[in-house]
This record gives sequence, C-alpha cells and structure tokens, in this order.
Amino acid sequence: MKLFLILGAINAFLAVALGAFGAHGLEGKITEKYLKVWQTGVQYQMFHAIGLFVIAFLVDKFPQSNQFSAAGWSMFIGVILFSGSLYVLSTTGIKVLGAITPLGGVAFLIGWVLLIVGTVKAL
Repeated sequence: MKLFLILGAINAFLAVALGAFGAHGLEGKITEKYLKVWQTGVQYQMFHAIGLFVIAFLVDKFPQSNQFSAAGWSMFIGVILFSGSLYVLSTTGIKVLGAITPLGGVAFLIGWVLLIVGTVKAL
C-alpha cells in the first residue's frame, strides 16, 4: 500500500509541477501543437496518479489479490512510457518517440483491465 501511495503522490506532484511548467515555462518556446502534446502527458499522468491512489487502498484491503499490484505497476510503467515520451517529444521534436507513446497507452489499458479483474475476483 505504502509504495503505491508514494508513487501516486509523486506522480500527482509532478503532474502539477509539469503542468505549471508547460503553461508558464514553455509558452512561446514550443509550438501550440507541442504545448497540447505536453498537456496531454500531464493530464494522463494525473489520471493515473489518482489510479495509483485507488490501487494503494485496494492492495491494502485485498492483499491476496495479485491483480491490484500488477495494475499499479502497469499504470506506473504507462506514465513513464506515455507521459514521458510526450514530454520529450514536446521539447525535442524527435518524432520517433511517438512510437513509444502507444506502448504506454497499452500499459494504461492493461492496468485498468487488471483493476477490473482484481475487483471482480475480490468481491
């Protein structure tokens, strides 16, 4: 439980900080298109930070369920791959990084499916 709470809090903090940086520090330095890409990374990072908080409580309540822990790791990996690739793409313009973003999206989807499966099994 503690690990996913910490990961959730770190990711929520980073999403707020990176959102502010994008709005104030990157404005006028990168194109409007890349600002939107940056904001997409921030948005998905925050959504999944909240998901990590939910998972932390489920891991605590249902410690016998491996699906919840796996869901947490999948979401965390998704943040790194999805949001991370969008941040780098936005600031560098290296388009090949766009190939990594869908892998993060798949990790997000796997995390949510594992959360569903774990919930069905636990309840």
